[in-house]
Amino acid sequence: MHPPFRLIQPDEAATPVIVASPHSGRHYPKAFLQASMLDQRTIRSSEDAFMDDLVCEAPRLGAPLLLAEYPRAYLDLNRSRDELDPAVIDGVTRVVTTPRINSGLGVIPRVVANGRAIYRGKLRLAEAEMRLNTIWQPYHDCLDGLMRTTHAQFGEAVVLDFHSMPHEALDSLARPGHRRPEVVLGDRFGASARADIVDALEAGFFDAGLVVSRNAPFAGAYVAQRYGRPSRNWHAVQIEIDRSLYMNEQMIRPNGNFDAVKQIVTEVLSRVIGNEGLSLPLAAE
Repeated sequence: MHPPFRLIQPDEAATPVIVASPHSGRHYPKAFLQASMLDQRTIRSSEDAFMDDLVCEAPRLGAPLLLAEYPRAYLDLNRSRDELDPAVIDGVTRVVTTPRINSGLGVIPRVVANGRAIYRGKLRLAEAEMRLNTIWQPYHDCLDGLMRTTHAQFGEAVVLDFHSMPHEALDSLARPGHRRPEVVLGDRFGASARADIVDALEAGFFDAGLVVSRNAPFAGAYVAQRYGRPSRNWHAVQIEIDRSLYMNEQMIRPNGNFDAVKQIVTEVLSRVIGNEGLSLPLAAE
């Protein structure tokens, strides 16, 4: 079986920061593609394509890098494993109702971008449980372990959860005469991360000339909710970057600005990994 994730460790751990990309996986199992009613380009529309390439310098800067291997359309690592959608999974007995499930975006998504259905029919519950047990659980076991190890070493752990967002997702924030946000930082309105961490991220992107929004329209989903525990010195920030900055969204390929955006991301990571402006604990707990 294809591995559920890649973990790239730095030569020497030098920071409490962990960098993750849970939606950039692009291993599409053959059986999954055959079961889908979508063509191979459309099914990739919910993928955070190339985000793993944008953040790839994190280990060189001293931070571990956790990358999903399977795509979001197959299994969403930024959802609770309990968010099972009975409209796409046959045999779900314990129904959890959330806005994400109602919109078809549970842990096993029913749709991709623009509400396009993935499957012709329903999946068996055994299939959903296989995906959860072999992909979701190992990924989160790894991330949980990284948070615990990092906290033990540095007295703090900070996961930066990188995502990309369709350009159209920001239409509701567009105002005449103003640039729409190009980066959205989600800290669940202060509940998942200490303010100076988010401040440092915002300053880094702002200094690069990008327009930054906080918590609108994305405040942070499951990763921020689960791993963001500032009272325990666990912090999580969801970082969304407008896809149109670095890729052709229709063709799903990098555009001419890709290298420039990668340089911006690397510089922001360098600032935060280097603890510039952060008030870290004096000693590990």
